[in-house]
Amino acid sequence: MNMSFVLREENRALLERVRDMIRNEIMPLEEEYQAEINKGDRWQYTDRQAEILEGLKAKAKAAGLWNFWLTDSDKGFGLTTVEYAYFAEEMGKTPLGAEVFNCSAPDTGNMEVFERYGTDRMKEQWLKPLLEGEIRSAYLMTEPDVASSDATNISMSCVRDGDDYVLNGEKWWSSGAGDPRCKVYIVMVKTGGDDLPKHKRQSMIVVPADTPGIEILRPMEVYGHDDAPHGHMHIRFTDVRVPAENILLGEGRGFEIAQGRLGPGRIHHCMRAIGQAEMALEQMCKRALQREAFGKKLAQLGANFDIIAECRMEIEMARLLCLKAAWYMDQGDARAAAPWISQIKVVAPRVALKVIDEAVQMFGGQGVSQDTPLATAWTHVRTLRLADGPDAVHRRQVARAELKKHTQEKI
Repeated sequence: MNMSFVLREENRALLERVRDMIRNEIMPLEEEYQAEINKGDRWQYTDRQAEILEGLKAKAKAAGLWNFWLTDSDKGFGLTTVEYAYFAEEMGKTPLGAEVFNCSAPDTGNMEVFERYGTDRMKEQWLKPLLEGEIRSAYLMTEPDVASSDATNISMSCVRDGDDYVLNGEKWWSSGAGDPRCKVYIVMVKTGGDDLPKHKRQSMIVVPADTPGIEILRPMEVYGHDDAPHGHMHIRFTDVRVPAENILLGEGRGFEIAQGRLGPGRIHHCMRAIGQAEMALEQMCKRALQREAFGKKLAQLGANFDIIAECRMEIEMARLLCLKAAWYMDQGDARAAAPWISQIKVVAPRVALKVIDEAVQMFGGQGVSQDTPLATAWTHVRTLRLADGPDAVHRRQVARAELKKHTQEKI
């Protein structure tokens, strides 16, 4: 098996341009951007926030550094998934990185859905402005009253009534739904009865965010943080009427669409998590060399040499596993790629959390405060161990794939 993780020459130069913009133009504005969040209404962008974000996006677009996530597409750069991994890692090093280059979740997954499964009208109305970075979107799957890690439990009612579908129920952890620029939801709903096979009961439907009957109940908080103005919202649908043509591919096709959407999304999160781990290690090393205690640099105290070494080794192992999963995705066999995606979905957040936590220790009290980005990074990555399937579900998939090598029985 000829497995290669090499960037093509032209894409190495492209990556350097991205790396340069992140270091020299985006990172210097991070602190000012974050400070703006607490001014006025947290769920609206201040003039300065918008100026920073839209200014950076305009620079990136003008430089042609845009929509890298469009792998194997004539609309983008034609990057392979392996090549995109290097770009996503760089973007993961700053909270603003993904959006500046129009590569942020959940928009990338939603754009893939519109591209693959949407009608011409959907592509014109929603895909086009998403590709231009003019609007944001949300993906609504998880529900408060069922164990949504088993998506066959999804139960939001979606009933055909003439030329419409009528939606009733609640969704939560709807990432991005708090953003004032969020204009459209893709919603997983239940359209079939229990007499149907369990993977044919759910569907996906496109719902404009301003449809009557939609009520945002609250932002969900992660360890006390609401992630404004992006937000992960708890939303209620009461007799929400949507044209029947808004259903994607027809009733019962929800799982088919979900698998096409979630695979790339999972690995993109992992790529960015490795970038967050790299930044935490960098901050840890700088702190260890600058700070003194008991007459020595922190690097020379305790087990800090070993801690730094272990972090470096674990990041390298995680990166290689991520690239291997990306390579399997590039081969076009989703079933073969699935166990590798599950492996990295467990490993990357775990490694990133360890590195971030060790960096926090190196900074002491400052590490858990607002004076470093480490506390925010930790809460984000901790959430990632639940998003797109919790660790236990992915370990189950890995174990099933392993056991199938040794038995003909259903596992």
